[in-house]
Amino acid sequence: MTIITTMTFVASFSPSPQPQIYANTSKRPLKLNPKSHKNLFFPVSSSSSTFFKPSLSSTTTFPLNLKTPSNPIQFHPLSDSIHDNLVEDLENSVNSHKPINEICQITPLESSPRIFIQDPPWIASIFLKGLYKRANQEVKLEYKEMEKRKYNLLRRRQIKAETEAWERMVEEYRELEREMCEKKLAPNLPYVKALFLGWFEPLRDAIEKEQKMQRTKKHKAAFAPHIDLLPADKMAVIVMHKMMGLFMMGNQEGYVQVVQAAIQIGVAIEQEVRIHSFLEKTKNSQSKKIVADTEDGLHKEKQILRKRVNSLIRKRKLKEAQKLLKKEEFKPWGRDTQAKLGSRLIELLTETAYVQPPLNQSADGPPDIRPAFRHKFKPVTKNSGHKIVKNYGIIECDSLILTGLDKTAKHALIPYVPMLVPPKKWKGYDKGGHLFLPSYVMRTRGSWKQQHAVKNVPVKQMQKVFEALDMLGNTKWRVNRRVFSVVESIWARGGNIAGLVNCEDVPIPEKPSSEDLTEIQEWKWSWRKAKKINLERHSQRCDTELKLSVARTMIDEEGFYYPHNLDFRGRAYPMHPHLNHLSSDLCRGILEFAEGRPLGKSGLHWLKIHLANLYSGGVEKLSHDGRLAFVDNHLDDIFDSADNPVNGNQWWLTAEDPFQFLAACINLSEALRSSSPHTVISHLPIHQDGSCNGLQHYAALGRDSMEAAAVNLTAGDKPADVYSEIAVRVHDIMKRDSNKDPATNPHALLAKVLIDQVDRKLVKQTVMTSVYGVTYVGAREQIKRRLEEKGLITDDRLLFTAACYAAKVTLAALGEIFEAARGIMGWLGDCAKVIASENQPVRWTTPLGLPVVQPYCRSERHLIRTSLQILALQREGNMVDVRKQRTAFPPNFVHSLDGTHMMMTAVACRDAGLRFAGVHDSFWTHASDVDKMNRILREKFVELYSKPILENVCIS
Repeated sequence: MTIITTMTFVASFSPSPQPQIYANTSKRPLKLNPKSHKNLFFPVSSSSSTFFKPSLSSTTTFPLNLKTPSNPIQFHPLSDSIHDNLVEDLENSVNSHKPINEICQITPLESSPRIFIQDPPWIASIFLKGLYKRANQEVKLEYKEMEKRKYNLLRRRQIKAETEAWERMVEEYRELEREMCEKKLAPNLPYVKALFLGWFEPLRDAIEKEQKMQRTKKHKAAFAPHIDLLPADKMAVIVMHKMMGLFMMGNQEGYVQVVQAAIQIGVAIEQEVRIHSFLEKTKNSQSKKIVADTEDGLHKEKQILRKRVNSLIRKRKLKEAQKLLKKEEFKPWGRDTQAKLGSRLIELLTETAYVQPPLNQSADGPPDIRPAFRHKFKPVTKNSGHKIVKNYGIIECDSLILTGLDKTAKHALIPYVPMLVPPKKWKGYDKGGHLFLPSYVMRTRGSWKQQHAVKNVPVKQMQKVFEALDMLGNTKWRVNRRVFSVVESIWARGGNIAGLVNCEDVPIPEKPSSEDLTEIQEWKWSWRKAKKINLERHSQRCDTELKLSVARTMIDEEGFYYPHNLDFRGRAYPMHPHLNHLSSDLCRGILEFAEGRPLGKSGLHWLKIHLANLYSGGVEKLSHDGRLAFVDNHLDDIFDSADNPVNGNQWWLTAEDPFQFLAACINLSEALRSSSPHTVISHLPIHQDGSCNGLQHYAALGRDSMEAAAVNLTAGDKPADVYSEIAVRVHDIMKRDSNKDPATNPHALLAKVLIDQVDRKLVKQTVMTSVYGVTYVGAREQIKRRLEEKGLITDDRLLFTAACYAAKVTLAALGEIFEAARGIMGWLGDCAKVIASENQPVRWTTPLGLPVVQPYCRSERHLIRTSLQILALQREGNMVDVRKQRTAFPPNFVHSLDGTHMMMTAVACRDAGLRFAGVHDSFWTHASDVDKMNRILREKFVELYSKPILENVCIS
C-alpha cells in the first residue's frame, strides 16, 4: 500500500554533493508564497522503505535526515516501529487538531541557506481522511473474513451435531467396551450409563441377528420393516435412550404405554435413517469401495463421511446437499410402519436387557438377575370404582431402574441442543429451521387438513410470518454464568428452594396394624398422596437435570440460537424442548442475550422497574415511582443478593421469580457500583407483559372502554389490576354467603373457611385462563393447587369441596365484570357450532395471512398387528367433533390474534435495529431499547385492531 502525505519542513541546500534537510527548531511561523513551490510528498511502500522526494523548481532529488529537536534521527529506510510511531503521531494530530509542523519538525544546518515551505491545512485533512477510509475498509474486510471463517467453523460443528449425535454415542460405548476388555474390569460409570453399557452389546447383537434374518428372506418380515436401514449399534443406542427418556419424563409410576413408546422409537429411527441415507449417498459418490465389516473399515467409513460433509460446507454446497437428500425420494413411513418397527425393537430390548441388585442385597443366595423391562397389560377405567373399559399394553421397568434414575438423568443423551449458527430462513412448510434435521413451520398435531392448508398457501402470503420466525430465531442467547453457578450450588445441596424440586422423596406411610376401617381408609389416602407426590418429584427432578445438562453443554459457547415454529393457532415456540426462554423461571434466569448493550439513562430506569416487577407480591402494581422507591429502599438487600446469593441473607428468594430476580440484582449492582452506570453493558432481557392479555384482546375487539380500563388499554396513574378486582368481588360474595344459615345454605361453612384465604394469587390463574376456555373442572384444579400451597386446609375432602365452591364463585365474578367479552365469546362459539354442524372444521386466516384449521375431528381406531401385541392407533376421522369445534374456537381465535400481534412487533423491532424475544404476550428486549419497543408494540396493537377483525370473521 502506498501512502502519500504532505509535510511542512525547511529544505536546506548545502554545497555538499548530497544536500540534507533538517527539522526546524524555530517556533516562529514560517511562510512561503504557495506559488513559489509545489507540494512535497513522501511515499511509504509495502516493504517499509521510505524516501522523501522534494519537488521544487530544481529537479534534484534530496535524501532526508529527520531530527527531533533534541535528538537527530537518520531517516533512511524506515523500520516498522518508526513507521508505526509516525502513523500514531498523525492520528494524534487529528485528534488534538495540532498542525503537522508541530508533530514532525525539521532542524536545519546552521550554515545552510533555508527555504521555508508550509502546506495548507486542508491538504493534511484530505490525506488523513483518505488514509482512514482506506484503513477502515481493510479492517472491515479483514473482520468480515474472520467472521466468515468463524461462522463456517460453527456451521461445520452444527452439521456434525445434527448428523452425528447418535454416532458419537455409539463410539462412546464402543470405547467403553474396549476399555472393559483391556482392563478386565467394568469402568466406574454413572448409574444410567452403567445400565446402558450392560444392555448395549446384547441388544446390538439381537438387532444384527434380526437384520441378517431380514436379508436372507425373500420377503421382509411384516413385524420389523426397515430394521436393516441403520447399523445395529446405532439402532440399539436410539432404543435405549428413547425408552429411558420416556421413563424419566413419564407421569405413570414405572411404566409407559406400548403405543406411545413404539411410535416415539419409530419416529426417532426414521429421522436418523433420513440422515444416514443422505450420508451414505454422499459417501458413495466420493468412494465406491469401503470395507465396513471390520473395525478399520468402520473407522475409515466414518472418516470419509466426515470429510465429505466438511467438503460440502467448505464449498458452500449446503443447498446441493439438501437437494441430494430430496433426490433420495424418502417417503414418510407413516404411523403403522413406525409402530411396527418400534414394537419389534422394544421386544428385543425386553429380551436382552437385565438388571441385578447390588451384591450386598443378595449375598445369601444366587445372583438375582431379572429382566429390566416387562411387557404387561393394564386395565383402564373411566372413573374410579367403575367397571373395566379395556386393557392396554404397557412396558414396565424394574424398580431398580427408577432408583437413582433422576439423579443421573444428566448423563442421558440429549441429541439435539440449541443451534450454534442462525437457523435457515423459513421459505415454506418444510423449508427452514435446522440445517439437516426435519423442520416444519407448523406443529399440525397430525391434522392433514391443516398441513394441506399451510403447504398450499402462497409463499408471498406467509412472508411476514416467515420473517417474524426468522427474527425470533436470529436472537442470540448465552448462559448466565453467575446465575448458573448459584443454581448448581443449590441443586447440589438438595434443591427445595427457589422453585427447585426437593431431591428427596416424602416417606411412604406404613400400613396400620389396626383393622379399623376409618384408619385404613385414611392410610390409603395418605399412601396415594405420598406416591403421587413422589412421582411428580421424580419427573420434575429428571426435567431439571435435563435442563441443567443442556446449560452445561452450552456454557462455554459464545452464543446459540433457537429455531422457532408455530402451533396450529399461530403462536411461536422454540423448537428445542428443554432449556428455552418459554420455560420456567429456572430457564429464564439461566439465559440472557449474547449481545450486550449499554444501559443508558432510560435503561437504568427500566432495569429497576424490571427488578420490582420480578419481585411481584403487589409491588408490580405500584406506580413507576413506587416501584423505583421500592428498589432504592432495598439497595443493601440487592447488593447482598448479588454478592453472596447462597450464604447471604438470601433476600432474592422472597421474589416470585427468584432466579430471574437474582440475575436482575447482579446486573443492577454492577451498574450502581460503576463510576458511569449508564455505560455498563447489560445482557439482561427486560420484559414488558400484557395485563391479562386475553381480556385485552376481547376489550379491543368489543371496543369496550370499561373493560379496556380494567386491563390497562387506557392510561392511568398506576396500573389497573384485574386480578385484585376479581379477588375483591369473590371476597364480597363469600362474605355474604358466610352470613347465611348453614342449615339452609351448604356454602355458608365453606365461605367461612375460605374468606380469609381469598387473595390475588388464589384467583389469578383462573382469571387469566377464563378467556382461553377454562372449564369449571380446570378452574377447580387451579384453585385447589393454590389452597394446597397455603397449607391451611389439611383434610383432603374439605380441600376438594372448598375448591369446587371457590371455582364457582370466581367464574361468577368474572361474568359480572367482563360481560362484553362473554358476549363475543358466545357469538364466536355460536358461529363455530353452525359451521361444525355442516361437518366442516372452523377455518380462518389471521391478519398476517396464516391459514388456521381447527384439528378437532372424531378419531378413528385403526388396529395393526405387531410382534408385541395388536395396537389400536388413533387417526383423524372424517367427522368433526362439534362440541370441541364450538368450545375451542373463542380461545383459539384470540390466541391467533395475540400471536399475530407478537409477530408484527418482532418484524417492526427488527426494522428498528432492536434485539427481540417473545413469549406470547410478554415482549423482551435490552433495557436501553425498552422505550422504543414500548412504542412499537402499542403502534402494532393499534394497527392490528384498526382492521375490521370481527367483520372479516363474519364475512368469511
